[in-house]
Amino acid sequence: MDELDEPGGLPALGDLSDLDHRLLSALRARGASPGVARATRALSRAGEHGALWIAAGAVGAAVDGPRRTAWLRATALTAGAHLASMGLKRIVRRPRPAHVEPLVRTAGRHSFPSSHAASAAAAAVAYGALGAYAVPPLAAAMCLSRLVAGVHYPSDVAAGAALGALTARLGARWTKGGRRD
Repeated sequence: MDELDEPGGLPALGDLSDLDHRLLSALRARGASPGVARATRALSRAGEHGALWIAAGAVGAAVDGPRRTAWLRATALTAGAHLASMGLKRIVRRPRPAHVEPLVRTAGRHSFPSSHAASAAAAAVAYGALGAYAVPPLAAAMCLSRLVAGVHYPSDVAAGAALGALTARLGARWTKGGRRD
């Protein structure tokens, strides 16, 4: 018996994988509601290649002249988080969930990490710091929609969100032009 399987030890990887599968199945079932399915599909389309978040950053830069550079840098961090997640997908190569019927088509075959979650979390952190307080709840909905759509495991979304948030947080000082708060 492996020490990870012992009582009081860490859960075995098989247990975590089972939990990932069960959580995904439960959340994917929420997509049976027509309204939830429509919202999930809309979020999926809007978040493809980080488009929603890049557009939001461009709008911020256009309407907030005094902080245009900060908005453009926050947008670059958001796009960078998305690109980093795409690179990780090519390395990890985890297949998308096969035990649930997806609500949407995907641009690629690989699941880990979620690029939608990476760009959403990066935007939540970077744009939220600039006062775009509506972005974090929308980013959370985007992350959840990847599970309801049945195209990512919860661990894919968590890893993508962590990557995006970390990217934006590490670039926070650069976003503000090198100044400390």
